[in-house]
Amino acid sequence: MLSLRGIHKRFGPTHALRGVDLELWPGRALALIGENGAGKSTLVKVLTGVHPPDSGELLLDGRPLRLHDTHAAQAAGIVAVHQETVMFEALTAAENIFIGRQPMRGPAGLQVVDWAAMNRLAQAALDEVGAGFDAATPVRQLSLAQRHLVEIARALSQRARVVILDEPTAALSQAEIRDFYGLVRGLLDRGVAVLFVSHKFDELFAVCDSYVVLRDGASVGAGRMQDTSEPELLRLMAGRSIEQVYPHIDTQPGATVLEVRDLSHPTEFDGISFALRRGEILGFYGLVGAGRSEVMLGLMGLKPLARGSILVDGQERRIRDAADAIALGLAYVPEERQRQGGILDFSVRHNLSLAALAGPRHAVAGRFSRGPWLSALRESAFAQGLIDRLKIRTASQDTPLSGLSGGNQQKAIIGKWLGLAPRVVILDEPTKGIDVGAKQAVYQLVAELVAQGLAVILVSSELHEVMHLAHRVVVMRQGRQVAEFQRGEADAEALVAAASGLALQGGRAA
Repeated sequence: MLSLRGIHKRFGPTHALRGVDLELWPGRALALIGENGAGKSTLVKVLTGVHPPDSGELLLDGRPLRLHDTHAAQAAGIVAVHQETVMFEALTAAENIFIGRQPMRGPAGLQVVDWAAMNRLAQAALDEVGAGFDAATPVRQLSLAQRHLVEIARALSQRARVVILDEPTAALSQAEIRDFYGLVRGLLDRGVAVLFVSHKFDELFAVCDSYVVLRDGASVGAGRMQDTSEPELLRLMAGRSIEQVYPHIDTQPGATVLEVRDLSHPTEFDGISFALRRGEILGFYGLVGAGRSEVMLGLMGLKPLARGSILVDGQERRIRDAADAIALGLAYVPEERQRQGGILDFSVRHNLSLAALAGPRHAVAGRFSRGPWLSALRESAFAQGLIDRLKIRTASQDTPLSGLSGGNQQKAIIGKWLGLAPRVVILDEPTKGIDVGAKQAVYQLVAELVAQGLAVILVSSELHEVMHLAHRVVVMRQGRQVAEFQRGEADAEALVAAASGLALQGGRAA
């Protein structure tokens, strides 16, 4: 249906695409695989009319296709669903689905929006994806997962011939992901060509027929999914094996830094108890909705607690808000890095210094100030030290955070807390939506933190992540702590069984 032949794209000295070829067939799903910086985003933008190629050609049904802008791509039937939802929060789901193409009624020159038709058509699209909410619901009332379903419904409502799915399941629960697989198969059954961009190999093997691997802007491998394996794809995209991704962490945990006893929230979680030691990584695993993030928000004073005790260095402390938690040496890197972790329009320098400027006075005394004034020179030196230490890839300190790759954004967001010299760092889904190479950089940073004696709480839905990095893993289900495993004590099936409430029968999950 759609072919790309010899596509090249340059941005100044950067050669983003180097003669890329790929083919999309009706009723088939093609996996587009590669690390951040490999050229995937640029290729998607070429397909959606954002960037015209410098050379090469696009063919639709064998005929040359020129995409001057995004409207031309949509007119050709090419639609993209992106990882980061961009919506008008004050408008309803129906208005977001039909934004810019609302059904109209009335005579020419006096037409008005046909609200009834728009809501009816939008509801049909939402029902098709199993959204379970009314099309008239304002988007600001929807969860992140529900907003993704609106995005998917918008693509389906356009009856697209080519659908590009760019990390579409990043915010979906396990049940929603299974439903999403059904949606993809429904698209394929209707003859739609699907380009699936994901860092999750299990998703690619579940829904894709074939693959193309990009590295440094060029195609380095292609074939059928059934003829390859995860280690082989990883080797192609990253040039290294999976054993090299996770650093060796052999630190011996020291004295207890943080102890939690019977921490409970009226509706989110109940009876959470654990201890955390210096130089230790404590993993929290569970399915989406298990209450892991809510426990961390409670620890940071961002959710009111019903009962429970928090002890720091053996002394009970009262945490009423985030300022109390920060003053006690707790740092929190949230799951939604672009919404909650950093300020995208601020420079890298200002993001790195932000927590230290707002933190306890002892953390910044004499560091950034000249008398009562901020010293730009000292702030710059502080930021450069973190950029060098964390190996943040940025053109300059003044580059907006939005101009960095996902992995480098995450390193900057983690780095801003290091200026406070925290004792406990809570990492909530720290590698969500970033590629293998960026993950490896984050893992190495975590290893360095614990080697320096920091205590780390790692909240993750990635089995390999918690199994390879954590000294101990706490498993949660439906707001309760249901199991705890020492490193090497349980395999992936045991963790999944505990998280989902399944029993193990004959060594396998029932």
